[in-house]
Amino acid sequence: MGYRLSKIYTRTGDAGTTGLGDGSRTGKDSLRISAIGDIDETNTVVGILLCEEIPTDLVELLTGIQHDLFDLGGELSIPGATLLGANQPARLETAIDHYNATLAPLKDFILPGGTRAAALAHQARAVCRRAERAVVALGHAETISDTGRQYLNRLSDLLFVLARHFNQAAGRGDVLWQKGKNA
Repeated sequence: MGYRLSKIYTRTGDAGTTGLGDGSRTGKDSLRISAIGDIDETNTVVGILLCEEIPTDLVELLTGIQHDLFDLGGELSIPGATLLGANQPARLETAIDHYNATLAPLKDFILPGGTRAAALAHQARAVCRRAERAVVALGHAETISDTGRQYLNRLSDLLFVLARHFNQAAGRGDVLWQKGKNA
C-alpha cells in the first residue's frame, strides 16, 4: 500500500466515481469496479465460511485463497498490474484433486445444502461464479490478465468440491436433485 488511510470518508466518491490504484478515477458502476466488488464479495463469503469449525488444513487453504482474492482485486484496481501469480490456478487444481480423491463420483446434480459449512461453500461458489462472469465481461472491454479469470474458474470448482467434502466429513451425503419432485 502506497499510503495508509487515516480518514475513512473522503467524499471523493460522492459524485459516483472512485479512485483506482494508479490514481485515475472511474465510475462506481464500471465493469472494473463491478468485478472488484464481486471478488470482494467472494472473499467475504469465504471469510464467513472460515467462521465455521473446519480442519486446520482447510483454514490454511481458505485463508490463502482470501489473500489471493485480495491480490486479484488489487490487480484489477491498478490497470496493467499483475499481482496474481500464473501458478495460482494450478495450485487450486492440486487442492481440487486432493479433496475430490475421496468423494464418490457424481451421478446426479446436487443441491446446495447438507451441513452449514457445505451450504456456505456453495454460496461462496455461486458468488465466485458471478465474479468470474464480471471478470470475463471486463476482459471483453479492457485488457486484463488471463490468470484472474482462470483462478476464479478453478476456485468455483474447488468450492464445489469442498462443499461435498464438508458433507462427507460430517457423515452426510450430497443433497441430490430430484427432477420433477414437486410436479
